[in-house]
Amino acid sequence: MERIRIKDIAKLADVSVGTVDRVIHGRSGVSEASRKRVEEILKQLDYQPNMYASALASNKKYAFACLLPQHEKGEYWTDVETGIYNAVETYSDFNVAVQISYYDPYDYHSFAEASGRILEQKPDGVMFAPTIPQYTKPFTEDLNLQGIPYIYIDSNIKEEPALSFFGQDSHQSGYFAARMLMLLAGEDAGEVVIFRKINEGIVGSNQQERREIGFREYMQKHHPACRIRELDLHAKRDSEDTQMLDEFFVKHPTVKNGITFNSKAYIIGEYLLKKHKQDFNLMGYDLLQRNVDCLKQGSIFFLIAQQPTLQGFDGIRALCEHLILKKEIAREHFMPIDLLTKENIEFYYNK
Repeated sequence: MERIRIKDIAKLADVSVGTVDRVIHGRSGVSEASRKRVEEILKQLDYQPNMYASALASNKKYAFACLLPQHEKGEYWTDVETGIYNAVETYSDFNVAVQISYYDPYDYHSFAEASGRILEQKPDGVMFAPTIPQYTKPFTEDLNLQGIPYIYIDSNIKEEPALSFFGQDSHQSGYFAARMLMLLAGEDAGEVVIFRKINEGIVGSNQQERREIGFREYMQKHHPACRIRELDLHAKRDSEDTQMLDEFFVKHPTVKNGITFNSKAYIIGEYLLKKHKQDFNLMGYDLLQRNVDCLKQGSIFFLIAQQPTLQGFDGIRALCEHLILKKEIAREHFMPIDLLTKENIEFYYNK
């Protein structure tokens, strides 16, 4: 089929080429009668404008803001940042720039302050890892009022729907993790322990809380007699980890299986290696190098991966496609729930 040109549409609608261009790009300065005639012709011809070429020609600059939890280099969010920077490079032709800000995941007021600073910047789009709904809602309400599209990454808040979400189905992930841990436990399925990192009662991640809910749902349904113990390590006092783990295993010598729903499984894994404790099965999340090292050395049995680099890349890509290329964006993009052991980690890690 021969390509439809703007001047062909103008001729059919009996208007100028400039009028057609303004209608296609949603600009003002067109009478209602002319707009209706052009829109009718566009509909009849099923005209699809070349948004890629139009975006390049416009030379408009796009400023995106990202808000992530504070973290140390090499932790989970470092990979998310890598994905963000890769996306900026990929879409550099469209003059895309990203500014990353951070908040303390164990301090809700820190999120409120950081999100407030982002609103003052008036970015074209935002991607962020939400905190609990009551502190996320004021931010999303302001974004909606200003007409700024936003992406959730890592955890989803369905009550405050974003343009899109990129991450795992955390509830299903926890449910799956429970099933795998119980298969691993075998005869020692009478009790398990959940390790957490907590600061003043705050877990610091919606994902972790929902994973635990899914985990407990599976346990209640399939292993109601199994006793679930808990050990809350201090999120901001790492120096106390060893003593707290010592005390736990002295008090509960029969516990042989445990899980942590955050990305710091290496804290327990490195402890098990140091103590030469080989009779404990540990399960955790995310391919931090220290987690992978523990997996290879046998102190972590299973790791669940969720492709953080891809999440960061696809989140920025979605903003570009929505704002620049005018594409429809699906509301949810779930990452796979990948189960890794020391036998298959190299095939996954190096792909």
